Amino acid sequence: MRISLPRQLARTERFTLGVPDQFTLTPDGATVLFLRSRAGDDPVSCLWALDAGSGTERLLADPAELLGGAAEQLPEAERIRRERDRQFGAGIVGYATDEAVRLVAFALSGELWTVAMAGGRVQRLPAAGSVVDPRPDPTGERIAYVAGGALRVIEAGGTPHHAVAGPEGPDVTFGLAEHVAAESMGRTRGYWWAPDGQRLLTARVDSAAVQLWHICDPADPGKPPQPVRYPAAGTANAEVTLWVAGLDGTRPQVRWDRDGYEYVPAAGWDAHGPYATVQSRDQRSLLLLGIDPADGATRVLAEQRDECWVQLVPGLPARLGSGALVSHADLRGTRYLTVGGATVTPPGLQLLEVLGTDGEEVLFTASVPEDPTQASLWSYRAGDGARQLSTEPGVHTGVRRGGTLVHVARTADLPGSRIGVLRPGEPAVTIASLAARPVLDLRAVPLVLGPRELRSVLLLPSWYRRGDGLLPVLLDPYAGPGMQKVTAEQHAMSFVSQWFAEQGFAVLVTDGRGTPGRGPAWEREIYGDIFGPVLEDQVTALAEAGRQHPELDLGRVGIRGWSFSGALAAMAILRRPDIFRAAVAGAAVTDQRMYDTNWRERFLGHPDQYPDRYDACSLLLEAPKLTRPLLLIHGLTDDNVFPANTLRLSSALLAAGRPHEVLLLSGTTHHVRDETVFENLHWHQVRFLQRHLGVKPPGAPAAASAPVPGPATQRASG
Repeated sequence: MRISLPRQLARTERFTLGVPDQFTLTPDGATVLFLRSRAGDDPVSCLWALDAGSGTERLLADPAELLGGAAEQLPEAERIRRERDRQFGAGIVGYATDEAVRLVAFALSGELWTVAMAGGRVQRLPAAGSVVDPRPDPTGERIAYVAGGALRVIEAGGTPHHAVAGPEGPDVTFGLAEHVAAESMGRTRGYWWAPDGQRLLTARVDSAAVQLWHICDPADPGKPPQPVRYPAAGTANAEVTLWVAGLDGTRPQVRWDRDGYEYVPAAGWDAHGPYATVQSRDQRSLLLLGIDPADGATRVLAEQRDECWVQLVPGLPARLGSGALVSHADLRGTRYLTVGGATVTPPGLQLLEVLGTDGEEVLFTASVPEDPTQASLWSYRAGDGARQLSTEPGVHTGVRRGGTLVHVARTADLPGSRIGVLRPGEPAVTIASLAARPVLDLRAVPLVLGPRELRSVLLLPSWYRRGDGLLPVLLDPYAGPGMQKVTAEQHAMSFVSQWFAEQGFAVLVTDGRGTPGRGPAWEREIYGDIFGPVLEDQVTALAEAGRQHPELDLGRVGIRGWSFSGALAAMAILRRPDIFRAAVAGAAVTDQRMYDTNWRERFLGHPDQYPDRYDACSLLLEAPKLTRPLLLIHGLTDDNVFPANTLRLSSALLAAGRPHEVLLLSGTTHHVRDETVFENLHWHQVRFLQRHLGVKPPGAPAAASAPVPGPATQRASG
């Protein structure tokens, strides 16, 4: 029996299983380390090495063999780290090496493991407690790891040290990233080795002042609520300080104006010394600090300011071998790459991410001015300037070291990724992807809509032919800051949209103002109002798509979404019932004061200073306006967008006498993983939309009318 697309998505973790990932090159570029599971539906990642010359692969570590068939036991701190980092596989999900890539360390089932590249010996070391984020020092002589909130060190041969930092109590950790750093700033690490392996720069996180919330699943009344420190907008953040922890027991504190700069978006330690970026609570000012490891004194190496917010670019700051600072500058509508304070990329080329530096070379991605749906691969070196390395349209990334480039390309003509290993003067070598092939094909029409040239894609049913009649329209955007959904590749979200199209809809996906890829001015259009401009762009795109495609029935329009787009879907049905006839809102933030400080205050400011902005973006205050069918969905153990958001909106709708539906997912976080729940969750949405938009597609499976197991459904009315 052929598997359904939703079930396949869950089983393959959105087609990420079997895909090579996390590449590390040896200094000479001759060997590539990477992670990959054995098949597209195998969740257990193994550690592999590839000879860049011959293309021969070698299995370095197999979790099934190392655990002897026992089930993996995941420490709570590791579970939380993976949730924040969006890592949902099993086995070896991360690893780290020394500078020469002679020693590899990883955590598996809470234990510390190493691989010696010379000979391939795999060894379990006697770590103290459940291991999180182990990392060899650059010399390869010892390994640091976090256990029980303490930063510990063990010799590569197995001789343990005492904890170099902590523990200091239940609310204090060393060596881990706090919630807002991992969830909203892109910093998932909490410590960094010195090049000589004698000291570490470590974050100390004290969460005692952060408000205590609780997560519980009413479906399991015998299980006590789980306490969670959650820094909601306007409330106290964790106190984050930095310390230089020596193996000799010394530990000077890094000193800066913490009252003025309470966030630590990035830190590191390279050949030129330790450094950190610190950012003000309003995110309008950011300092790059050089740190004196002897006494923790700091000096300002660079400063950035912006009237809205200073954007955090992944991979920055960085330094070249010469010490020149690699950063970015937002000037005249362009996000430039800068080296030594000077812009080195052309106007209109929008910097997306710095992938790394190798000597005097910078490897980075950028969106080309003529097509922001693409992410091209570039390098910069003084004398050569900025050079584009990718040649075909698509979404590209890579790793470069020792003259070898690992080039990952995703294109619109093929699902999945193509990974090539390129060495000067040698034939290209391919790293095989074992990802599953989607069970359906995309039928996508790229569109550029309206005066703002909104990038969109229209997906039609494979069975639809002109003359079959009008198709109801389903808007399926993300449309929020931090993610593009309309890109020049085939990704999992595209196949979800196509699957909905197969059920009898024309599905329109649009990236409007606030989404990445089109530069700083475009991103900042939503400052102070995260819904108004976004919703206006969705309406504009719908009208223009209808003008270009007369097969679209603009009298039958629905909208669905999850997380930001879940809130957008609910706001669309509340504010524009003249256009939208039904909405599905999953895991939506309904009260903007209930999302985390860093992300929400970035766009709306502090709620004490700008309460009107929060009120204007509140779905709770708009609830009495509901006149159209609305389905609310939420996982009851979601610790990113708490289920209280949906429950409070349902209560507000009930109080206003507004009928609606609520689907609660027992034992489910922000990311739905159970394939049965995931499949039936999508069929439930289809039935809801078909019912209210008057759709009965040909060939609908019998399972579509079956009751949904697992989730609890309630009909709420006033």
